[in-house]
Amino acid sequence: MLAVSLDGRLAPASGGAAQLGGAGDRQVLDQALSWADACLIGAGTIRAHRSTCLLRDPALQQQRIDAGRPPQPVAVVVSHRNSFPQDWLFFQQPVQRWLLAPEPAAHGFNRWLPLQSSWPERLAALQLAGINKLVLLGGAQLAAQLFQVDGVDQLQLTLSPRILGGANCWIPQQAMTLPEALQQPEAWQLEEMTPLQDDELMLRYARRREGFNLPPSVG
Repeated sequence: MLAVSLDGRLAPASGGAAQLGGAGDRQVLDQALSWADACLIGAGTIRAHRSTCLLRDPALQQQRIDAGRPPQPVAVVVSHRNSFPQDWLFFQQPVQRWLLAPEPAAHGFNRWLPLQSSWPERLAALQLAGINKLVLLGGAQLAAQLFQVDGVDQLQLTLSPRILGGANCWIPQQAMTLPEALQQPEAWQLEEMTPLQDDELMLRYARRREGFNLPPSVG
């Protein structure tokens, strides 16, 4: 799930965090986090924000606890490096921190999983570790890699009424090969379209495939 500008940008042309998404986006984010076992975060995203999104709604936290789950989903950072400044807010946040990287980190993470050569292998390793419901929080390169292996079951976008320009699209603009099946008219089914506060609009599409359990609807 991603908050993007009307022209499909995740960040300003100069780079860095755009801080897209208002109060309504925060609500649908909480609902997604309440459903998830873990959040997948690219190294570029965690370096830009130096923190992860937390589930803030106390009632949704309690629902997770009542179901025998931790109050926050696991934060899984995907990186080709294993060193991060320990003074980042991320390392003080009340979450389990996992690292998917070639080598384990010396400090800051509760668990390390080797970075396998392909995304099907990585997703299988996460599933073996008990992660079945995964929310992607960014960034663009990570989203593109998952689309390249047709590894996205649901696409949730919050459109924010801003025009940012530049090259920082939520799918990279450089040449890349996507599965032809993703480009077919019947590949995606609109599940929900919800106007949010601050003139934002949430769109949720599901990949048409068998055996996919959708998160609870907003409302």
